[in-house]
Amino acid sequence: MDEIVLTAATGRTAGTRPSRRLRATGGIPAVVYGLDQDPVTVTVEWPELRRAITTDAGLNAVIQLEVDGDRHLSIVKEIQRHPVRRDVVHVDFIRVDPDREVVVDVPIVFVGEAEEVTNNDGMVDQNLFALTISSTPSNIPTEIEIDISALTIGDSLRVGDLVLPEGVTTELDPDDAVAVAMITRSTLEAMAAEEEAAAAALAAELAEGEEGIEGEEGALASDGDDGDDGEADASDE
Repeated sequence: MDEIVLTAATGRTAGTRPSRRLRATGGIPAVVYGLDQDPVTVTVEWPELRRAITTDAGLNAVIQLEVDGDRHLSIVKEIQRHPVRRDVVHVDFIRVDPDREVVVDVPIVFVGEAEEVTNNDGMVDQNLFALTISSTPSNIPTEIEIDISALTIGDSLRVGDLVLPEGVTTELDPDDAVAVAMITRSTLEAMAAEEEAAAAALAAELAEGEEGIEGEEGALASDGDDGDDGEADASDE
């Protein structure tokens, strides 16, 4: 992996207005701290910062932050964005020791196609999008893959099913769900509609049957009444 070097300038004026003016010219207010050293307020240029955090490693890229001629091995701890425009307004860098573990979030990526789920009008719902891991800076994976191709409806994949690179660990519960194969809501609604239609059709058939029986019973009763009248007439004679 190529070394990522990002130059940071010191001497910026703190405060909201100076920071706003700084961002207007392409600078991003930042701070670097950690490893029992004093925090240092710095400025980084947005085009260079964007280049540093858009590699395959993303926000977990290990950056050589060059401050006044000294290099600080660091990673981005936090990026603050404007709530509406989503522009980057501030960045926190944390110094890291190449031989000490750091805790970062790594994205979880599905690989493969869950064909049996798709063929049964289902979907694979992703419950966990990132995994919190511990690793030395050089061993931080860019992503963690999980194969969903063997899933069937009702199956799930859990944290314990993830294959982590050597030297990478996680404190998450192994039983936490990562992916669940389930029937889609539209399919469930269609099934419910079909069941309702079938129930309505059965009810109609039963109602028709009851009406037919009542009609037959009425006809028989009418025939019986006519017979009684005839016998009465004969007796009178």
